[in-house]
Amino acid sequence: MFSNKVLLITGGTGSFGNAVLRRFLDSDLREIRILSRDEKKQDDMRKKYGSDKLKFYIGDVRDYQSVLNAVRGVDFMYHAAALKQVPSCEFYPLEAVKTNVLGTENVLEAAINCGVKRVVCLSTDKAVYPINAMGISKAMMEKVAVAKARSSVDTVINITRYGNVMASRGSVIPLFTQQIRAGQAITITDPNMTRFMMTLDDAVDLVLFAFEHGQPGEVFVQKAPAATIETLAKALTGLQGVPQHPINVIGTRHGEKLYEALLSREEMVAAQDLGSYYRVPPDLRDLNYGKYVEEGETQISEAEDYNSHNTERLDVAGMQTLLMKLRFIQAMVRGEQVEAEE
Repeated sequence: MFSNKVLLITGGTGSFGNAVLRRFLDSDLREIRILSRDEKKQDDMRKKYGSDKLKFYIGDVRDYQSVLNAVRGVDFMYHAAALKQVPSCEFYPLEAVKTNVLGTENVLEAAINCGVKRVVCLSTDKAVYPINAMGISKAMMEKVAVAKARSSVDTVINITRYGNVMASRGSVIPLFTQQIRAGQAITITDPNMTRFMMTLDDAVDLVLFAFEHGQPGEVFVQKAPAATIETLAKALTGLQGVPQHPINVIGTRHGEKLYEALLSREEMVAAQDLGSYYRVPPDLRDLNYGKYVEEGETQISEAEDYNSHNTERLDVAGMQTLLMKLRFIQAMVRGEQVEAEE
């Protein structure tokens, strides 16, 4: 489906964009476009990959015109541009709205107007039962995408939702590794806090699955194992040969949950189990909503959400096996100086 086609990745200088490039740079795609506002990262990518297939566009998803310039002539899009750090979104919630919500509106409007065939929007487990500004803005992003999908005739819009991408920039694994190397105690919030664990390759696989199988407005979730933060910390100290390294419990930070959910109860009732993935059909109700209010759904009351407490739970050995799939961890074990996954 990608033969001789043009792919655009918004926010393409991030960890996800680099993972997509590793997967597709040698494919039969005619052109891969990177839209972002960071000229330094774009220049780094240009030098790193040195490919004529790669085209760079300076722009911001908040600015419709700059998005439109990048979208003309595009066949497929990954919408990865977002503000993703929980603390920064907490302090600047309107900035999260501008990028994650209004930016998504701009991207999808440009895609529809330019006749893009398929768009996959990347979301997060924090959009399910959101309690922080980042999660709330991502939940609104999903609502915008589903609303656009309802009215779009030629552009298929889907959403993928996933949990923690291990060792991505700004995540906890590079932080723990840095603390261990510096001889500092690992700082964990709550030993019993659980998080889904996925690799960047898992995230790319999920997006590809949505591209190949998605119908308008559907949400796709990959089944993923989870681990407690304590298990993750012990797995890392073991891999670095310091199993007795001190761990300092600092308490839950503002905006954090004990566990994350990838699917709500309402979504689990409607979800289709596809083996490695869940597919959630869109809510196609219209403004004539009286018929939906007068009749309830007993299954919702009996359902359970899909969260990091009730999914497969990894022990230390299982966590180490998963960690060793990461190039970041492989280099760390070899004693090399490494940066976060890109």
